[in-house]
Amino acid sequence: MGIGESIRLALEGLRANKMRSILTMLGIIIGIGAVIGILTVGNGLTGSITGSMSSLGVSNITVSLRSESDRAPMMASMMGMVRPGEEDLMTDEMVEALRSRYGAYIAGVSLSEGAGSGQAKDGRLYANLSLTGVNEDYAGVNNLTLLSGRWVRQKDLDGSRSVCVVSDKLVNNLFGGDAEAALGQDIHVTLDGESLTFRVVGVYEYDASAMGFSMASEKDVSTGAYIPLTTAKHISGSSGGYASMTVQAAAGIDSAAMAQDVQSFLNRYYVKNEDYSVLAMAMSTMVESMSSIMNTLSIAISVIAGISLLVGGIGVMNIMLVSVTERTREIGTRKALGATNNDIRLQFVVESIIVCLIGGVIGIAAGTLLGYWGSSLISEPALPTLGSIALAVGFSMAIGVFFGYYPANKAARLDPIEALRYE
Repeated sequence: MGIGESIRLALEGLRANKMRSILTMLGIIIGIGAVIGILTVGNGLTGSITGSMSSLGVSNITVSLRSESDRAPMMASMMGMVRPGEEDLMTDEMVEALRSRYGAYIAGVSLSEGAGSGQAKDGRLYANLSLTGVNEDYAGVNNLTLLSGRWVRQKDLDGSRSVCVVSDKLVNNLFGGDAEAALGQDIHVTLDGESLTFRVVGVYEYDASAMGFSMASEKDVSTGAYIPLTTAKHISGSSGGYASMTVQAAAGIDSAAMAQDVQSFLNRYYVKNEDYSVLAMAMSTMVESMSSIMNTLSIAISVIAGISLLVGGIGVMNIMLVSVTERTREIGTRKALGATNNDIRLQFVVESIIVCLIGGVIGIAAGTLLGYWGSSLISEPALPTLGSIALAVGFSMAIGVFFGYYPANKAARLDPIEALRYE
């Protein structure tokens, strides 16, 4: 008896016991569907995170202070865990020395200073905003898209001018969405009880994905208003340096290698500083690390979900053993008519494989739909890769062979005389 005849007999057996066949496949469907769904959502989540990080600039290098006591980066300082003094901060002189040393390798250095959060009002109209002092390179390094007007210039910095670049969200709230009409207009900002006036010189496109998740409504969302760095320092009363900055490597320059050079260069200023040193991390390295972590996490969760495949496989073996018992007389009759042990074994193994394959295909379809739906919830719709589908199909066949062989072998070894006498 050939493969074709075995497949025909297997399909007839499945049709004769539809409900039992569906229940047998259920464990395989759930297992394959869970693995495919998790891998798909994992791919979408990885793409979303790495995409958000990449949008900040894959050639960017984050430079921050690091506490020598616990080697914590400056992010800890922002959370109140580390508080450097004015003498520990990176200075304008350090920045200029860095530019001078690596001018051909650096596309820009982004400097910023927070001046606080407030609200711009015009009668009943209002817009929430956070004032941030920036230098000329900030927009290019941070990939801000200018919709109208201009960015902060060196003359604005030198004169500590009260000019600002606002978001299109603020323009929608205060100027009816007309960016051109907003240019040259004054906005009055209330900041810590103090009223400040700034002239709008530019409008940029607000990117919600780069700013993080917000529960605020469209009207109440707080967006950044960028003012000259020197103006921000006057408002905040700060005359010191910077706890962090972003360096953008020039085109064609290895940002990871550049990060090491920047770190080594700036740490020369901290040789005698026992409390702090400089840490430089390339965004490309961070993206790679995050991708690796997410992929490992997806695989780990998939392995846990794959345990259900083991349960499904045991269910297949159990049903096949029942099937062998029910068809003992049929096996005896076929052996009496000349069927060999290999024919009987092949028939039951093929039947087991078909059960698992059909369950695998349904599981792939279900996993694809669930994965696409789940990844769409994080605004990064994804489909399973061909590799994951091939793995699922191969795994289904392997389960069919592994858990189907024992019942098939038991059927093949039945004595034909005893099988014929079985009631």
